[in-house]
Amino acid sequence: MTPPPARSAEQRKKDTLHRLESDVDAWVATAGPDGAAPYLVPLSYVWDGTSLLFATPAESPTGRNLVATGRARLGIGPTRDVVLVEGIAQAVTPEDLPEEDAEIFAGKTGFDPRQLATRYLYFRVLPQRVQAWREANELRGRELMRDGEWLPAD
Repeated sequence: MTPPPARSAEQRKKDTLHRLESDVDAWVATAGPDGAAPYLVPLSYVWDGTSLLFATPAESPTGRNLVATGRARLGIGPTRDVVLVEGIAQAVTPEDLPEEDAEIFAGKTGFDPRQLATRYLYFRVLPQRVQAWREANELRGRELMRDGEWLPAD
């Protein structure tokens, strides 16, 4: 099987932004501050153009890890069209999340943690590094964002 030609940096960024806007689910990896094993869970998210918003139980390993370290790594899309996001995570209580954001989250994901008895926290992940590739021919140039800044297109 011959892979399609590698996309330009400009096209890859455009495709990445489309995936962030249109996809709903991501694999979220976190680790505790004590060097414990990484923890990976699937979570639904909303992209607002600058950050990803998701929710998880406050006392879950993911919730505890994010509160303790403020760091997350997310994988979005299938293996042969993946977007990896490394970012800084900020906890937001349901009471502090603007109502409009909570409604957008519930509407897009079909999940409203405000309705549950278990205490949830929302987390905003501000991307610091973004990578995207489809096949081996796109490994070179896969980094689209570094230090929170989109890199210029080649």
